[in-house]
Amino acid sequence: MSLVDSHCHLDDSQFDGDRQQAIDRALEAGVEKMVVIGTGKGPPDLEAGIRLAEKYAPILATVGIHPEHALKTTSETLQRVAELLAHPKVIAAGEIGLDYHWQPFDRSAQHAIFIAQMRMARDARKPIVIHTRDAWEDTMILLKEHWVPAGLPCVLHCFTGGPEEARHALDLGFYLSFGGVTTYPKALAVQEAVKLVPLDRMLVETDAPYLPPVPYRGKRNEPAYVAHTVRKIAELRGEDLQLVAKATTSNFMKAFVGYTREFHELQ
Repeated sequence: MSLVDSHCHLDDSQFDGDRQQAIDRALEAGVEKMVVIGTGKGPPDLEAGIRLAEKYAPILATVGIHPEHALKTTSETLQRVAELLAHPKVIAAGEIGLDYHWQPFDRSAQHAIFIAQMRMARDARKPIVIHTRDAWEDTMILLKEHWVPAGLPCVLHCFTGGPEEARHALDLGFYLSFGGVTTYPKALAVQEAVKLVPLDRMLVETDAPYLPPVPYRGKRNEPAYVAHTVRKIAELRGEDLQLVAKATTSNFMKAFVGYTREFHELQ
């Protein structure tokens, strides 16, 4: 079974003691590529994903400023993001977006940084990976205005909406990435979304070390566990496991084709 973990945080300190072993376990589980999200702990460090991508062949990276770090961002920070988007193993800008969950937050600052990064990704001809939490309406408005016209891929990371939100995202041409939440017994709205999303618009991820799937809830998540999410998706849809695995891997390649030299290693 060939898989891609399209979103993980292997730079997190929880992996400091066994990062190589976690990567090895992922490869043994059929996870051929892992995308390490480059937001890290925020500016001024923007190379959390790149450092691992340069060290480990199976790892690809993104670069970006998480909405929670909007107030730490300067014009120099944005310029550095633009420069790093040209790195050969950086496949996207992300995770970027809006987060109104943690109080207090600066709505205007988040909007400005989000829009600026969409413009940089558009100029670099790279896709974007979206984080949205308690900010669905504003996120979709800004994406429709500032991203959809670019005609480039957009991935909604760790999709936790229901059918209505899924249809909205699909209408805008986006990919939806499903993680461990899909396996949770009470995540009924997410599971209904899984059933209606066309297989060619679906990606899978772990968001490791966060949100581990059943049967690992309460433990650290890691890229190898993406296989459990794929199994749950296949079960919910009544489809063959290998079909779902092949489709989500193919979708990853399609979403990012032409945006990284590393793409060709997946074929």
